[in-house]
Amino acid sequence: MLNQNSIWRYLIVFLVMSVSMLYALPNIYPSDPSLQISAIRGAEVSPETVTQVSDAFAKQNIQVKSVELAKGQILARFLSTEDQLKAREIADTLLGDKFVSALNLAPATPAWLDSIGAAPMKLGLDLRGGVHFLMEVDMKTAIDKNINDLEQIYKSDLRDAKVRYASVRADLVKQQVVITLRKTEDVAAAIKALSAKDKEMTFTEGPDLTVIASFSEQRLKALREDAVAQNITIIRNRVNAIGVAEPLVQRQGAERIVVQLPGVQDTARAKEILGATATLEFRLVDENADVQSAVAGRVAPNAELFFDRGGNPVVLQKKVILTGNHIVGAASGFDEYSRPQVNIDLDGKGGNSMSVATKNAIGKPMATVFIEYKPTDKKDANGKTILEKKQEVVSVATIQAVLGRSFRITGLDAPGEAQNLAVLLRAGALIAPILIVEERTIGPSLGKENIELGMNAIMWGMLAVVGFMVLYYKWFGVVANIALAANVVLLIGVMSMIPGATLTLPGMAGIVLTVGMAVDANVLIFERIREELASGRSAIQAIHEGYDRAFATIFDSNLTTLLVALILFGIGTGPVKGFAVTLALGILTSIFTAVVITRLIINAVWGQRRGSELPV
Repeated sequence: MLNQNSIWRYLIVFLVMSVSMLYALPNIYPSDPSLQISAIRGAEVSPETVTQVSDAFAKQNIQVKSVELAKGQILARFLSTEDQLKAREIADTLLGDKFVSALNLAPATPAWLDSIGAAPMKLGLDLRGGVHFLMEVDMKTAIDKNINDLEQIYKSDLRDAKVRYASVRADLVKQQVVITLRKTEDVAAAIKALSAKDKEMTFTEGPDLTVIASFSEQRLKALREDAVAQNITIIRNRVNAIGVAEPLVQRQGAERIVVQLPGVQDTARAKEILGATATLEFRLVDENADVQSAVAGRVAPNAELFFDRGGNPVVLQKKVILTGNHIVGAASGFDEYSRPQVNIDLDGKGGNSMSVATKNAIGKPMATVFIEYKPTDKKDANGKTILEKKQEVVSVATIQAVLGRSFRITGLDAPGEAQNLAVLLRAGALIAPILIVEERTIGPSLGKENIELGMNAIMWGMLAVVGFMVLYYKWFGVVANIALAANVVLLIGVMSMIPGATLTLPGMAGIVLTVGMAVDANVLIFERIREELASGRSAIQAIHEGYDRAFATIFDSNLTTLLVALILFGIGTGPVKGFAVTLALGILTSIFTAVVITRLIINAVWGQRRGSELPV
C-alpha cells in the first residue's frame, strides 16, 4: 500500500536522532575558565602543592569550582575569567619559577556523558581563543649537526678503505669537511672511496694534501626539506603529548611552521614543550683524561669537557655512541630504590649501535648527556636570534652488560623531571632548533563574541526560513521546519562525534548556508506534490509521486555541492577546511532529514487521506 511507514523506518529515525541528541547534549555545558599548573625541571606537583594552592585561593576570596591533581598537573576551575586571571597571579607568586601556569578552558561535560565518549564540538582558535605561534627552523644548526656527523662517518669510511689520513676536521664556518692525507697518492684514493659511499657530496682536491667535502645544492635542499618536515611531525607529537585538542601544525614558506593551539590562553607551557630541543647523547667517559688539565683548557682532540648538575667536570670521548634520534619510546618510572628514572626503547639501528658500542666496554663508565638549545638576547648578522647550546651530564653509570634496544637512565632529581624528559624524548628530538618569531594570544572574550555573532546568524537565518515555510506551505511547512530543527541537532551531534572535526568561524558560515539549503529539498518535493494535485491525482498518489520523482533532482543537486565541498577540503587549509567539513556534513544530514524524516511525518499524518486536498 502506498505511503505506509514500515517499523524499520521508525526505528532508524528514532535511533539516529536519539544518538545525535545524546552526543549534541555536551554542547549546552560551557567550558570552565581554568588554570593548569605544571612542574618544570627538578620540581614535582604533589598533593601538598594542591593544598597550598587551594588555601591561597581561599585567602584571596577567589571562587573556585574545583582544584584537582590529574596526570601530574593541577587543574583549577573558576566561575569567571576575572577569578582565573587573579588566581594565576597568586599561583605564580606562590610557587615561583619551578612551576608554570597556563590559562585554559576545561570542558564541563557531566561524568555520565563523558563515560560514553560524548564531548562538545572542538572549537577552532577563532571561536575558543588560544595561542598562535610562527616558528622558524634554525637551518644553520641543522647543517652544522650534519657536518659534525660526517666528520665521524668519513673517519670510519677511510679506515674501512685503508686510506691513511692525518686528520678529518669539520669546518662549520665554510660548511664543509676538510680531510688531510699523508701522501699524494692517498688524495685520489680518499676521493674515490668517499665518493663511492656518499654520492650527494662534492669532493674536490685542496691545497697541502687535503680533500674538501662540500654540500651539493641537491643535498642542501634535501637537508632543509627534511629538517622542516621532521620538525612538523615532532611538533605534532609534542602537541598531542600536552593534550591540546585539535591543534593546527602546518608549514609556511621554506623554513617556517605555523602552530595554533585552541583553548590554551598563554604561551608558558606550550613554549616550554614546543620550543624545547631536548635530546640525549650517550658517550663513554674518557678514563685516561686529566680532568684538571681539561678544565684549564687542555683537552685532547678526541675528547670533550662537560659538567654534571653539581658543576663537577667530566671528560667524555668525542665519539657519540647514540643520539636521541633513535629513541622510539620513553616512559618515566622508578627503580627498585624508588628513585625516578626514564625507561628508553630504541629503534633497530639504535639498538645495534648501542650493542656494538657496549660489547667491548663492559665495566667502563658511560655518560648520559642532556642537550638543549635556548634563545638568547643576541642577534646574528641577519637579525635572527642566536641560540645557546646547553649541555650537562645527567648520569654516569658503569656498563654492567651489553645494552640493546631497551635500557634505563637514572640520576634525575624528581619524578616531575622524569615525566617531562620522557614526554620530550617520546615525541622525538627536533632535527634542528626552532625560534618563535611571532606569537599571538586570542582571548576567550573574542572567541565568545565570535560564537555569539555566529549563533545570531544561525538563529535569524532559521527564523527567516521557518517563517517563509509556514506562510507559503502551511502545515507541510511546519513539517519542513521540524526536519530543519532535526537537521541542526543531527549536524551538531555528528560534528561532536567525529574526532577530527573542528568548528571554526567559516564553519559556522557553513552551518548558516546549510540551514538555507536544508529546505531546498522540501521545496522541490512540495512543489512536485502541488503539480501532482493540480493534474488531478489524489492526495495519496500526489505524496507518493512527489517524493519519488523529486528525489533524482535532489540527489543530483546535492551531489555536485558535495563534490565541491570535498575538493575544498582536499586542497584547502585552515578556515577553508572548516567550511568544507560543515558544508559536506550539512548536505548529508539535510538529505536525511528532508527526505526521510519529513516523509515519515507526512505519511503518518496525511499519507492515507482521501480526496485531492492537502495543506501544502
